[in-house]
Amino acid sequence: MIGLAILVLFIMAGLAAPLLTQYDPTRQRLIDAYTWPSFNPQRLLGTDHLGRDLTARILYGTRASLMVGVLTVLVGMGIGVPIGAVSGYFGGWVDMLVQRLLEIMFAMPGIILALIIGSIMGAGLLNVVVAIGVGIAPSFIRLVRAQVLQVREREYVEAARALGANSSHIIVSHIMRNSLAPVIVQATIGLSAAIPAAAGLSLLGLGVDPNTPEWGRILAEGRLYILSYPYMAIVPGLTIFLASLSFNLMSDGIRAMVDARGA
Repeated sequence: MIGLAILVLFIMAGLAAPLLTQYDPTRQRLIDAYTWPSFNPQRLLGTDHLGRDLTARILYGTRASLMVGVLTVLVGMGIGVPIGAVSGYFGGWVDMLVQRLLEIMFAMPGIILALIIGSIMGAGLLNVVVAIGVGIAPSFIRLVRAQVLQVREREYVEAARALGANSSHIIVSHIMRNSLAPVIVQATIGLSAAIPAAAGLSLLGLGVDPNTPEWGRILAEGRLYILSYPYMAIVPGLTIFLASLSFNLMSDGIRAMVDARGA
């Protein structure tokens, strides 16, 4: 519930950004540059090196950062769930081929794989989503394959097969419907990893467009001034930390609910 409360606050802040701040997150005003955070509601989190209001950039950046996280997980699920289901259900040479590909992908960390794909595709919101989504897809493939291997031998699957149901109907209507709970848990874990991964790509210059307010981009710019104006890096860093924490807490809670129902 704590994780869900933090996430709801982020979502509400992103949606209500125009009401919570009067500043344009992309407007540069050099005369106001390097303003430290204060209790002044107008400059609560200070300004960056270009005079842009950090409160506005964090609030509007919530939209892009959460969008990257959600779209990334959807891409990872869109790739991993069908491949894992087919691999686990049919087995044989299909499963062997998928497992060999997984071994290659697991040989390198997901962020390295995302970095390689991002380097090939270049910067941009869509490219970041695809790069990180492909990087987390192997986790979904392995999870779904393990679930399908357990479920495909159940009595109701055998009954559906005996009644003449085709393989696609059995996978969608019988196997995947009873394998969704672990996938949901993995999705929340993927969300907690996707946002820091997007920030990492931004730190390396492969994130979203520089004109788009996004937490990773704000952190990438603020790190250059971490010794003289540390708040520029601390504020977006804490924001990314809280977002990741909320998803981790939610994944723990969902896993506990799933385990309790299974017991």
